[in-house]
Amino acid sequence: MIKKISMTVLVLFLLLPSWSQAGSFGDDDPSGVPGQWYIGTTPQNVAPSKQPILFVHGLNSSSNTWWSDNNMYDTAYQNGYETAFIDLFPTKNMWDNGALLASKIRDIYNYYGEKIVIVAHSKGGIDTQSALVHYGAFPYVSRVITLSTPHHGSQLADLAYSSWAGWLAGILGSKNDATYSLQTGYMSYFRSETDQHSNVNINPIFTFGGTKWGGFGSSLYWGGLYLWGYGSNDGAVTVNSSRLPYAHELKVGDWNHFTIKEGSSTFNLFENYLNETVVNSSDLLSQSAKQSYSSNSDGASYIRGGEYSGKTQEKFQVEEGAESITLDWMSSSSSSRLILKDPGQKIHSTFIVKKEEGEFFKGAYHHTITIENPIPGQWTLESNSSNSEKYLLNVSFESRMNDTVSVNIGQGEISLKKVDSRLKLQQNFTIEYYKNGKLNKSKLRIENGTSNIPKLGEGVYNVTVDVKGIKDKVTFNRTFIKTVYVDGSGKVYGQ
Repeated sequence: MIKKISMTVLVLFLLLPSWSQAGSFGDDDPSGVPGQWYIGTTPQNVAPSKQPILFVHGLNSSSNTWWSDNNMYDTAYQNGYETAFIDLFPTKNMWDNGALLASKIRDIYNYYGEKIVIVAHSKGGIDTQSALVHYGAFPYVSRVITLSTPHHGSQLADLAYSSWAGWLAGILGSKNDATYSLQTGYMSYFRSETDQHSNVNINPIFTFGGTKWGGFGSSLYWGGLYLWGYGSNDGAVTVNSSRLPYAHELKVGDWNHFTIKEGSSTFNLFENYLNETVVNSSDLLSQSAKQSYSSNSDGASYIRGGEYSGKTQEKFQVEEGAESITLDWMSSSSSSRLILKDPGQKIHSTFIVKKEEGEFFKGAYHHTITIENPIPGQWTLESNSSNSEKYLLNVSFESRMNDTVSVNIGQGEISLKKVDSRLKLQQNFTIEYYKNGKLNKSKLRIENGTSNIPKLGEGVYNVTVDVKGIKDKVTFNRTFIKTVYVDGSGKVYGQ
């Protein structure tokens, strides 16, 4: 059974027979109410050295992520650990969730009469650090274990607020306080407010990162493909973002963003850190943690988006020498009928269609196809839908041209950097500025590949740079998306 704690009321929920499992909420699952927390069945073999575990969920999720189609709760129970689970706001930022979580951590500490260990998935790790560092919950927690937490934000959140995808994300309900706060520019600001705080090193943090995507055509496969240009990732978060310079990385493994939180995947790897005494911190880094997971190039994608009714088409250039291209047509409807034509007018139509189950574009439909050794030249993707439809096209390239151009953001300006002086560029800069939920969109003035960031005041600036390049008569197209946060004094955070 699991006890549901709400304020001073305690209710017991009877579960299915538990001769081999701790049980589940079943059809009467009450999870999802922000601020409610739950106590798992107490094992018979709890040792004094085993500290209670509080499990914290991530973005667009709830506490049942730990027991619904997941054996994490049961694994903890079978290993003799007391457990607690909490529901936070699924779409609010780290400040709102941090304040809520801090107040409940005190209650859970008082219930057990001892410090707890927090195991957090994804954004839950950021909410947890906010609660400990900024809202004073650090005395009640011994340590924190984060499972693929985007400590430095996610480029998928940047994409959700970009000029090409922002409207689709809005239709799908993905533009919310949580996604907004996970943009890499805003997370750079959060890191500056957190990493130098006097409370930051009181609670040791242990991290995990994943390198496996989902199956072909799935939301995590598409997310992994988009993030591939930023380095190894689990389909939602890069390995680099899962790290903190002062944290102890326990392992980087072949988990995707969903499997990393399963009990059979990671519990045995962090169990030694659930007790009152853990090994010396100098011995913590595993061999895999010492490997380098540097970024590849953020110039691996070409992105377009829009809205249409009936028929539409998008054209894009494939350069000579490209090893492969993968197209993902993400739409608000499953009724899209797609035909891809290569420069020789050969038709490719074997798209794999799957519904998005991830965190940033949940509810969208992915239509995915990969072409090996594509013919260079202009390709055309045609879509026919019986409904009014909103879409986002992402063309990912495996090509030597991915490393020829980069976008850099400094204090007050955005610039293109090319690796070869023979490379000729045409570029278009668009900026979307958000403040108090309102959007301002404008073109930027470009001189010699550089544009100044407009002084619009405090807020997140989402910059989209569309590039057409020509090198040795080879033409290519790429899209770069960057975000920065500008504080009230005009200081720029992000890169």
